Amino acid sequence: MLELKRVCKNYGQKRALDMVDLTIGPGEIVGLFGENGAGKTTLMKCILGLIPHMGVITLDGKPIDRKRMARLSFATCEHSFFPNLTPQAHREFYKGQFPTFRDKRFKALMEFFQLPMGKAVRTFSTGQKNQFEVIMALSQGADYILMDEPFAGNDVFNREDFYKVLLGILEPTETVILSTHLLEEVSGFISRGVLLRGGQVVGDVSTLELDEKGMNILDYVKQTYHYQPDRVSKALRELTGEEE
Repeated sequence: MLELKRVCKNYGQKRALDMVDLTIGPGEIVGLFGENGAGKTTLMKCILGLIPHMGVITLDGKPIDRKRMARLSFATCEHSFFPNLTPQAHREFYKGQFPTFRDKRFKALMEFFQLPMGKAVRTFSTGQKNQFEVIMALSQGADYILMDEPFAGNDVFNREDFYKVLLGILEPTETVILSTHLLEEVSGFISRGVLLRGGQVVGDVSTLELDEKGMNILDYVKQTYHYQPDRVSKALRELTGEEE
């Protein structure tokens, strides 16, 4: 169980996270949603211990120290791989660092994305680099897999196929926390949506609850954010000088 209690983070005078309470259990696939600047990336980096914060974050009731950190992995569009190494070299390094490294999964995902094993990762395209980042996060053997906009630069067909593959390979105890703006694409993939706004959790709902209400995750986000469907037409009228 991953638990956050009263987590806050300031950047100077700006509060990026404001008293966040959140509990995420084993086997959940959680979509982390919100507008730009809502605090999604900051929240993930606090969980991973990459930035200092106030409040308490625990894993199974204990602080996330170096030993427990191996139970977390991270796929980020900022990239965390070694650009001058080949995927094969990454594979050998990770196998030496993480006893739970999923070698079979690594090979299968490399084949799925058709990535070369013998070329330095720096020679990959942006989309291929993001694919490799995701592969390493999924193959590490972590219990909690955090992904921050992992599919930037990938076409819609690769993304859709990957969601299907991911659902097929995840173990029942593996947890995914996915930050993305692609709400409609992941609506059939996630089991829960957490919505951030201004550094606060303003929504937390299971997809089962939404199904019972006849809603999807996009409807829920618009409702929670008080989205105004006529905002575009109003802006156009103001810009063009047209009267109502």
